[in-house]
Amino acid sequence: MGPRPWNDKKRFIWVLSLLLITAFLATSGISYKVARDSLIQQVEENTLPLTSDNIYSEIQQDLLTPIFISSLMAQDTFVREWTLNHEQDPDKLIRYLREIQERYGTVTSFFVSEQSRQYYHSSGILKQIKDQDPSDSWYFRVRSLPEKEHYEINIDSDTADRSKTTVFVNYKVFDFEGNFIGITGVGLAVEKVRALIELYQKRYNRVVYFADREGIITLSGSGYYGGDSLQHTPGVDKLATRLLTTPSGAFTYEREGKTVYLNSRLVPEFKWYLLVEQEEDQAERNLLGTFWINMALSLTVVIGVLIIANLTLGRYQRRLEHMASIDKLTGAANRQVFEEVFEKQLLQAKAQSTPVSVLMLDIDHFKQINDSHGHSMGDLVLKTVANMLERDLPPGELLCRWGGEEFLLMTPVDMINAHQRAEQLRARIADHRMQVNGHDIHVTVSIGVAQFQYHESADQLIKRADTALYQAKEGGRNRVALSHP
Repeated sequence: MGPRPWNDKKRFIWVLSLLLITAFLATSGISYKVARDSLIQQVEENTLPLTSDNIYSEIQQDLLTPIFISSLMAQDTFVREWTLNHEQDPDKLIRYLREIQERYGTVTSFFVSEQSRQYYHSSGILKQIKDQDPSDSWYFRVRSLPEKEHYEINIDSDTADRSKTTVFVNYKVFDFEGNFIGITGVGLAVEKVRALIELYQKRYNRVVYFADREGIITLSGSGYYGGDSLQHTPGVDKLATRLLTTPSGAFTYEREGKTVYLNSRLVPEFKWYLLVEQEEDQAERNLLGTFWINMALSLTVVIGVLIIANLTLGRYQRRLEHMASIDKLTGAANRQVFEEVFEKQLLQAKAQSTPVSVLMLDIDHFKQINDSHGHSMGDLVLKTVANMLERDLPPGELLCRWGGEEFLLMTPVDMINAHQRAEQLRARIADHRMQVNGHDIHVTVSIGVAQFQYHESADQLIKRADTALYQAKEGGRNRVALSHP
């Protein structure tokens, strides 16, 4: 940044100093407001996200073990060979399940064979899975999961004891040639998981609960005031769509006249959202407890606030620099930054004889989405597509919003790998479904791919990718087209 922001920063520091001194001498009320605003900012930007991160780390330690156990069972050679050997001597498998349950302290362990539909449990053969039995719907739901999804976590009654509610990890089992042969897994008592939530709440003095990707509240502890879903919780219902389309975020809403701070984070292993809440009153009570001490040490407070303000302005200045380099709506890089990085990457590729490719992506029928659902929905589609494009972005790749509904992705790979990458992104977006206000919106993209030729310019490369994109659209959309020099 140039001299002007520095002068603005100095001017702000002087004005803030005058305001603080005047407030201290004239009235404690103004000082209280300044401190209160500062505390609210601290809660929104630092305290609550840090608490959410700590709880997330503890969840990984406490609750991911059942997923690991189920994965080991699904990969176990004994289980697969026993199943392929026509399930002879069921006592062997029952003994194996019992050992798993005793060794890892789970409340249940099981295996269901696709061939016989027998439900093997650590206590014996419980039943035969049937299509018509509603209590067996979980099996057919897990069996029909997408190819890349190998397990599901759900809360259901224990087949061995209908009086108990259990958190199940249901893991698909494949034979040595990749054919589906059954489902195995373990269960944790819901009471145990709720006890962990209560421990988190007591330790961090926050309200903690979980919701699945549809917004259904899966688990909660004491102090939870909401409904059975995010969509049926006053205040949160207006945030539900944004919350469920964002891997992590900070939100605020009003509840009974009080501001509630909400931090969300997707736990990908569970496919659930971790939600942590804090009411405004808690922050105010903490502030009032220290307010009079701060007044007695007024000079120290003024100096401290000035230091904090200086640091905050420095952070804000860096944030402005960051904002100047990204597209405000989607969070992707803007064209100015992209072109600077792109030129350097092409020069490096030419000097080192390494490959660089570009993917030009365009959202199909985007104008129809705007016309049918409004521009706010169009903006949501743009953000959702950008989030899916940026998910798992490997080192060396850079995503740019090129303009309107077009995105440009630079990737340091050759044409073959760039084609595979484009197909992966196209399929990811095509498989995603957005449901907003009762509308099911299906979004697809067309992609043009071009590999950099060392004799051409950046504009020529992008023009070839754009031409390939046009060919993809002419070919029927929702497809990838390659540009060959």
